[in-house]
Amino acid sequence: MIERDLVIVGAGPAGMAAAISAYDSGVRDILLLERDQYLGGILNQCIHTGFGLSYFKKNLTGPEYAHRFIEKVQAIDNIEVRLKSFAVKLTKEKELTFIKPGELKEIKAKALIMATGARERTREMIHIPGDRPSGIFSAGLAQKLINIEGLLPGEEVVIVGSGDIGLIMARRFILEGAKVKAVIEIQKQSRGLARNVVQCLEDFKIPFYLSHKVARIYGKKRVEKVDVVEVDEDLKAIQGSDFSLECDTILISAGLISENELLESAGIKAGNISIPGLFVCGNAYKIYDLADSVSRDALLAGKQAAEYLKGLG
Repeated sequence: MIERDLVIVGAGPAGMAAAISAYDSGVRDILLLERDQYLGGILNQCIHTGFGLSYFKKNLTGPEYAHRFIEKVQAIDNIEVRLKSFAVKLTKEKELTFIKPGELKEIKAKALIMATGARERTREMIHIPGDRPSGIFSAGLAQKLINIEGLLPGEEVVIVGSGDIGLIMARRFILEGAKVKAVIEIQKQSRGLARNVVQCLEDFKIPFYLSHKVARIYGKKRVEKVDVVEVDEDLKAIQGSDFSLECDTILISAGLISENELLESAGIKAGNISIPGLFVCGNAYKIYDLADSVSRDALLAGKQAAEYLKGLG
C-alpha cells in the first residue's frame, strides 16, 4: 500500500482550494482525486454568473470561477491530479481505496481531506405520491443535460422546491424556449437567494406558489400533469385549494445533502471527527449558499492539514 502525505478526495471548489492552501503551507506531496473527467466539480455546469463576487471581487460564471483555481493547481508540480478516480472505501486508519478505468488502487494517507461535495434530494425523499413516469429530474441533472450535454429535458416544466439550482434552471428553460408552468414551494419563503427569485422568476414572470405542494404526479409513460394544493401552518393540505398543471417535465429542487457515504461506511461522523489527520470541508461538511464561502473555508482545511503534517515531524 502506497503512503502519501496528503490525499484530497474531490476536486471542486473546496478540494482545489484546500490543495493550494496545503501547498502554500509547506506540503509537498499532495494527491488530488476527482471522479469526473475534469477538475472543477459542479461549477463546470453552472454557466450563470454570480460567482466570485466576494472571493475575487468579480462577477464570474461557474467555469470562470473554477478555471482560476484549476490554473493554480495545474501550475504546482507537487499536486498530483488523478481524474476519473472514484473513491469506494475508507477506513479509520485513513486507508483509501479508489478505482479508475482499468485499475484499483489502495493508498494510506498521513493526512486526508474529504471534499466530496453534496447530492440533491430526490422525489422519494420529499414523498410525492403518484405515478412513476419518465420526465422527472433533479434540477442539477437537468442543468447538466442542458449546459454540458446540449439536451433539452422537456418543454413544459413544473419545478418542485425553490432551491437556487431550481430557480436558475427556471430561467434557463425559458431561455431555451421551453415553458415553465410554475415553481412550487411548500415553505412560506424561498429556499434560494433573493437575487435568484428576482432575476430568475420575477423578471421572467414565472408563477411562484409559496405555501403550496405537489400533491400527486400523473403520467403513463411521460409526465402528463401534477396536482397542486395550498398548505397550512402545519404543512397540511387545505381542502378546496387544489388545482392541476399540465406538464411533461418535473424538476426536483428541494435542497442538498452532504455526500458523506465514505465517512459513514467507515463509522465516522462528519460533524464530530475525532480521527487525527482527517478533515472535512466544503459542502461535505455543511451546505453553503455560495462557492466563494466554500473556497474560503477550504483554505483553512488545507492549512490545518499542513499543520498536522508538520507535527508528525
